[in-house]
Amino acid sequence: MMQLEQEEIREAVRQALAEDVGTGDVTTLACVPPDTRARALLRAREPVVLAGLDLAIEAFLQLDPNLRMTPRARDGEAIAAGSTVLEIEGSARGILTAERVALNFCQRLSGVATLTARFVAAVKGTQARILDTRKTTPGWRRLEKYAVACGGGTNHRTGLHDLVLIKDNHLAALRDAQPNAIAAAVDRARQCWPGLRVEVETDTLGQVDQAVAAGADIILLDNMDLPTLREAVQRVAGRSRTEASGGVRLDTVRAIAETGVDFVSVGALTHSAPAVDLGLDFDA
Repeated sequence: MMQLEQEEIREAVRQALAEDVGTGDVTTLACVPPDTRARALLRAREPVVLAGLDLAIEAFLQLDPNLRMTPRARDGEAIAAGSTVLEIEGSARGILTAERVALNFCQRLSGVATLTARFVAAVKGTQARILDTRKTTPGWRRLEKYAVACGGGTNHRTGLHDLVLIKDNHLAALRDAQPNAIAAAVDRARQCWPGLRVEVETDTLGQVDQAVAAGADIILLDNMDLPTLREAVQRVAGRSRTEASGGVRLDTVRAIAETGVDFVSVGALTHSAPAVDLGLDFDA
């Protein structure tokens, strides 16, 4: 599973706290005496797949390194409603000031992991793997792709630098190339970046044939109906990997996977996952 580096966790939390706390938590500073101690429980209020717990812990510790943290779960774990995932003890001020930042990380990332796990469960028994996309929150890509991995999904390219993905607009820019735009684009990509895999987006079966002939490593089958997907997989015949994409939903992903594609990419994992209900409550 993709892992986050401690330094990127530290920096993401630092920025989030700076944004939220600003010059100080005026409410807590005014209302809560500095020597007030508390014990708080971070709980799941609905069934979730957990992600982002280390970021939540980091938020509390950056506010007060003396807080005592006791994790009761770990990222990637399916958590039942009502379960405690983290116990915190120490200064009430530190807990209160870090609360929202900690929850924002955990609720958002657990939402991505939980939705991903539903898609993964929906295609169980097929050969298809669920992929994420670059449709991520700016600045949060590594975090959200980590959450996809926590939910059992597979990370697609991290950015524009680690996979050649020739899309329709690239092909439009090469419309006059010979023998065809796909062949020209794949050849240029191989010459320029010999160490990278090359993927080609296709809209028609004719383009699928051209991508196979050009030696593409992966062929993206974009917005094709089920009969066309099946025909495309048969034409490729294992010479390239196949990826279905375009408007994939939980109620359609099973049928798409059953066409025999190797991957199904789902932008909704990161651009539309709802935050899950996690709450922090002081233990009276």
